[in-house]
Amino acid sequence: MPPTNRRPRTVDTSMHFCPHLGCDYCGWPGLNNLRANGHPSGGPWRQLHCTACDGYFPEHHGTIFHGKQAAVELIVHVLACLAEGLGIRATARVFEVDPNTVLHWLVEAAEQLKAFSAYFLCNVHVNQLQLDELYAVLRGVINGEISEDNAIKRLERSRHWVWTVIDPESKLLLATEIGPRTLAMAQRVVHQVVQVLAPGCVPLCLTDGLKEYGTALLRHFGSWSQPERRQATGPRPKPRWMPLPQLLYAQGVKSYRRRRLVRVKHRVVFGTIDRVTQVLSACGWQINTAFVERLNLDLRQRVAAVSRRANTLCKGEDSLGQHLVLFQSYHNFCLPHASIRLPLAAPESTKGSGSAKRWQPCTPAMAAGLTDHVWTLKEVLLYRVPPWPQPAGV
Repeated sequence: MPPTNRRPRTVDTSMHFCPHLGCDYCGWPGLNNLRANGHPSGGPWRQLHCTACDGYFPEHHGTIFHGKQAAVELIVHVLACLAEGLGIRATARVFEVDPNTVLHWLVEAAEQLKAFSAYFLCNVHVNQLQLDELYAVLRGVINGEISEDNAIKRLERSRHWVWTVIDPESKLLLATEIGPRTLAMAQRVVHQVVQVLAPGCVPLCLTDGLKEYGTALLRHFGSWSQPERRQATGPRPKPRWMPLPQLLYAQGVKSYRRRRLVRVKHRVVFGTIDRVTQVLSACGWQINTAFVERLNLDLRQRVAAVSRRANTLCKGEDSLGQHLVLFQSYHNFCLPHASIRLPLAAPESTKGSGSAKRWQPCTPAMAAGLTDHVWTLKEVLLYRVPPWPQPAGV
């Protein structure tokens, strides 16, 4: 119950929770058990007091800023440069810090952002999905493990491929994985997408001609079916694993000649062409993977480790995965997209002699209904994720 004595509380503590394990309110935000207790020793961070267990903790507890002597703005600017495509060593030179420090901040931020994305990306309703993969040449190629002449020939067997899954309507990046182009990896990617989708959601899936996608989708969006008897006598037919009636899956198979695209053949694997066309016609589209390929271009521009003809390659999959986690959170929550912007009800005047503001910026998370505003990178890094699944707040 709200207190009736003293002055009312003015500091919003609804997004914080008590971290003490012995507290009955541990891990539960928004229960009105916290109050501000000033700034200890005049520091920049506010101290919070839990009225349930009478414990104290700083407001940045559980974030990458806890225990850091560096300025908050410096850490945010360093991670923002990494999210915009600058390499680790280049970022270290710009801000005059040690490269190992930048790498350490990236590792800690990736761990926190991974939990942040998992907390918000749940029960997502989508109508379409586009899946694709792009190769990433890591440091092993330059060190001589793979020669330059043999690099292109071994790309199909390379362990370093970046798998991406995007919702073409909201531009929401649902999953990123690193691994070879194998059936096991395709199943892992589809399984991660199924964990994000809402129960019972079976979207239209569009991919390239990689056949492993069909098997992975069938195993996750299928059920046992008992075939009918064709003869009056004899053994009953065995049950078969069949795709769900609402599953729609189409491929855009591309044919190249001398490294030039000469033909694109559309093929419907599950469902009918009429049903696939009906889903796509609502947006005025045809069978294609253009949106996920455009995302791959953003990946190469904003993740220095996978950019073409660059000397910022990662030394292993772990480092590349940390860059991808940072890119996913930055892309979904912090980066407005012009294709999904919303028109304002009335133009708003701006400062100076500039033209009136007619559009409201919108991020993929806003278009998907996961949040209601454009997050800043500092706001994302300061968000304390509860230790167990709870209804995500906006």
